Amino acid sequence: MDARASIVIASILVMLAAVAHSQMESICNVPRYGVEACLPAAKPPNPPEPTAECCDLMKHADFCCLYKYWASPSLGIDLNLALQLPDKCHWQHPAPTQCA
Repeated sequence: MDARASIVIASILVMLAAVAHSQMESICNVPRYGVEACLPAAKPPNPPEPTAECCDLMKHADFCCLYKYWASPSLGIDLNLALQLPDKCHWQHPAPTQCA
């Protein structure tokens, strides 16, 4: 195998490892893609209902952590809409006021 082929194969392996790592990354006990699946339901002006994927992936979230994450202005979501997601998805969750 020549040097160029080795470099290409090594590059592909590095990219696959990076993709696998990004899919395993989690936010507040939820896979990143689960959090991202819910963001459209919290973006104004006319958000859709949360998807089944959103509701399924977020049901084991650390909601106190998630409330703080959702408050980040960089996400471009409406915090009031985001705070409606637990009830819309029928998740057991603490009220934001119960979180320290």
